[in-house]
Amino acid sequence: MSKIRVRFAPSPTGELHIGGARTALFNLLYARAKNGILVLRIDDTDLERSREDYVDKLLDSLHWLGLDWDEGPYYQSRRQDQYTAEAKRLFADNRAYRCYCTTEELTKGREEAKKENRAFLYPGTCRDLSPDAEEKCRSEGRKAVIRLRTPNSGETVVDDLIRGKVHFENEMLDDFIILKSNGQPTYNFASVVDDLQLAITHVIRAEEHLSNTPRQQLCALALGYELPAFAHVPMILAPDRSKLSKRHGATSVEEFQNEGYLPEALINYMALLGWSPGEDRELLNLDDMIEAFKLEKVNKTAAIYDVNKLAWMNGHYIREADPDRLAEAARPFFERHGLIKGELGSDELDYFKKVLKAVRERARTLVELAEAAEYFYLDDFEYDQKGIKKAFNKEGALDVLRSIRQELSVLDDFNEEKTEALFDKISDNTGLSFGRLIQPTRLALTGRMGGPGLFEIISLLGKERTLARIDKAISYIESGME
Repeated sequence: MSKIRVRFAPSPTGELHIGGARTALFNLLYARAKNGILVLRIDDTDLERSREDYVDKLLDSLHWLGLDWDEGPYYQSRRQDQYTAEAKRLFADNRAYRCYCTTEELTKGREEAKKENRAFLYPGTCRDLSPDAEEKCRSEGRKAVIRLRTPNSGETVVDDLIRGKVHFENEMLDDFIILKSNGQPTYNFASVVDDLQLAITHVIRAEEHLSNTPRQQLCALALGYELPAFAHVPMILAPDRSKLSKRHGATSVEEFQNEGYLPEALINYMALLGWSPGEDRELLNLDDMIEAFKLEKVNKTAAIYDVNKLAWMNGHYIREADPDRLAEAARPFFERHGLIKGELGSDELDYFKKVLKAVRERARTLVELAEAAEYFYLDDFEYDQKGIKKAFNKEGALDVLRSIRQELSVLDDFNEEKTEALFDKISDNTGLSFGRLIQPTRLALTGRMGGPGLFEIISLLGKERTLARIDKAISYIESGME
């Protein structure tokens, strides 16, 4: 058997969607599992909608995800000569013909079909035009397209590696256009020529392309090439089983990146949209996926998008990330929040990593990570309103803070062990529970009622900032909390 060659062939008409990214991932997993080749092809024959900046964003998104290809990118817009030559060959072999039907004539046919509640199929008007009839059409200024001759009877069978045999009646597949009047190839024709000339052995793509496959098979057979194997992966639907859209949250790779998701989490999550490695495993790195990936384990039914599961998974990867790796990924989000800027000195970088370690346990995204760390950098924060009622309004809260402030002011070593021992001593001396001591102190130091351990916070803030914030809280309570 020849070496496995798969391709990812996005159209640069928008950002890379999660569905397209999953298709790229499945192709990469199959190629790596079979020691094959992944080809990147840019299907940019739609000249009106394709944009160069979308190509750049697409490549950036693939690199960010770590989905690296082996060949390419090949650009369809640079292969026009190949499509023209292949269309001419089909025409010379009488497997294709010129069609001079106007847009108005075809529109009229579609309207009639709609009135009769039937699908419009090109009726083959120009299939057997004589040379004189063709000359007459040209003299009238009609522009010709090239259509493929397709069989009028029988069926075309797509032997799908995921769905099994899918049957299409040929009478429902009209003589479709392969070259437009401007000489540009249609998607179904260009895709086939590229797949065959690039020796693609397996076409793994979204379910929405299944209806294109019989036409593409007919093109390949007409060209005299061997068919690649096809595998159509299931759709990704919203939780309500509607079509996934922006109203359901982030849908493009760039959006996920901007919202603070790690690429390894998104890769892990996408792999499980329609595929399972078995044994109820959910957390897998790329090597694990490659080892377990089999096309026959891909589901036929639609996958349901669950942003909460993705966020949970992302939180896991944040907690497990190497400190240097997490610092690199989190830095842009801390800069965006105005917490850090410019190059960090060694002490600043060390503090940054300690802050990340302190707050990452509860963060599900890098955005949440930066938000959770604000009080480690900003002294001007407001107190949580519920926290005020629960901690500052409680009888004796002012005396508690004064007592804690006094004891901390004479403490030389502000590490976690010493500060915790100090609170133990205050609790023993006053008879107050740890909760009565910790709640007002935490609110004074952070403005919040939740977060990392209090003694870790005190240790990171240091003596000067800790005392200053307690003083501020004491003044706030003394002034009537206004």
